[in-house]
Amino acid sequence: MLRQLTLDLGTPPPSTFDNFFAGANAELVTRLRELDNALAAGPVADRTFYIWGESGSGRTHLLQALVHEAPPGHARFAGPQSSLAAFGFDPRVALYAIDDCDALSAAQQIAVFNLFNEVRAHPTSALVAAGNAPPIGMTVREDLRTRLGWGLVFHLAPLPDEDKAAVLKHAARERGIMLADDVPAYLLTHFRRDMPSLMALLDALDRFSLEQKRAVTLPLLRTMLASPDAEERRAAPGSAASSASPAASSKIGPHG
Repeated sequence: MLRQLTLDLGTPPPSTFDNFFAGANAELVTRLRELDNALAAGPVADRTFYIWGESGSGRTHLLQALVHEAPPGHARFAGPQSSLAAFGFDPRVALYAIDDCDALSAAQQIAVFNLFNEVRAHPTSALVAAGNAPPIGMTVREDLRTRLGWGLVFHLAPLPDEDKAAVLKHAARERGIMLADDVPAYLLTHFRRDMPSLMALLDALDRFSLEQKRAVTLPLLRTMLASPDAEERRAAPGSAASSASPAASSKIGPHG
């Protein structure tokens, strides 16, 4: 029997500060919100930030939130997949968000080093970078490692499991999903507990529930996981697992 084709109604919402589950990272989120607002008013004192945390902790979400909530054209996001031109200084850009610094190529690292110096020379611009380790432990050029440690450095604390369950429920509500209470607990008990993997499963479950025209319940989850194309579903185009790096995949709380 052919599976019913459905419209893609489960597109994750954009990454914003409002849908980031801060947990123990409230101070960092407040600082970044203030940075976005302050740049719109003029020069600011603290203009360089470095955020580090394990893969899936939510680094990319915060950088994307910065860009998303800045005035159009005033912020730029760049990472290992970006061209060298993306790291060039532009006086019309007030905020640069540089993701996955630990994975940048040698040429990109040089470009970020030069960008860092340009930003520091222009008091109306700021740079927020992210990576998987504190500056002292980064495997990048020494001059770039030093620059990243010059400004404010924040460790992005991972979420405990109980908060991850809350994040999943919030993500489900944003997608219009009625998520049974036992589904998050089952996911956290039986699968990888990093947020990119959990969000990928949630998106796959959303699509499957639309195809089956059934509510998102634990029996439906078990049916999906037992289907022959379960792995394909998790990596379907548009899912958290396939659309971004691990850090970018979480759209609701600490995970990319």
